[in-house]
Amino acid sequence: MSDTARTDAELAAAIAEEAGDLLRVLQTSGESSGRELGDIGDRRADELILARLRVSRPDDCILSEESADIGDRHCSTRVWVIDPLDGTRSYCEGSPQWSVHIALVEDGVPTHGAVALPTLGETWRSDQPVKLTPAHDSPRIVVSGSRTPAEAPALAEALGGELIKMGSAGYKAMAVLRGDADIYYHSGGQHEWDNCAPAAVALASGLHCSRIDGAPFRYNCKDTLVPDLLFTHPAWADRALEAISGLEIERS
Repeated sequence: MSDTARTDAELAAAIAEEAGDLLRVLQTSGESSGRELGDIGDRRADELILARLRVSRPDDCILSEESADIGDRHCSTRVWVIDPLDGTRSYCEGSPQWSVHIALVEDGVPTHGAVALPTLGETWRSDQPVKLTPAHDSPRIVVSGSRTPAEAPALAEALGGELIKMGSAGYKAMAVLRGDADIYYHSGGQHEWDNCAPAAVALASGLHCSRIDGAPFRYNCKDTLVPDLLFTHPAWADRALEAISGLEIERS
């Protein structure tokens, strides 16, 4: 099937998988290592994704972590938000916890998207929602391993849960969707490309996805900063939001 004939969700998945394959081969090739490996991976994956989107959706705008905006995205109702390599630190260290994010935002809302986890051979898609597994009785809370929120232990204590540290926003969000965790919490600041595709995929399967005060995400904003987020199994959403409201949160 040609890319122009694919639906938006099919296109996102196909491109995310292709970029993920490129990155996986590069990570194991020995061609480079450390920061250089991350720089090369970011650049090559970005070039591939942009090339595919320009051909397949030439009238759409693009917001990428690694490139200048393509098109006047502030005046567009359709904007692709991409992170060619989420979890670059993990990738550079040879860890499997990295991902590729591609999402379509329409009028500020993430409507279609895909998150590829190449080292697991998985691509999570908004057009293929999954049935959520039952929530754990004691919540498993995933947080950033490199920027763990200072208040995260207090949140875990308030909910009677345990903290699990992981790399890559996409990797953490999909852990909740898979049922390996119940809550993904972050308050250290991200950008739209970090969580837009995970939100598109997670919302399609019924996860609660919001800011930590419960406000819905809005994308394609002039300022791409997303200060905080909460992805959670719906069974834990109300209790998590209530517990968070009682925390003293340090902003970095």
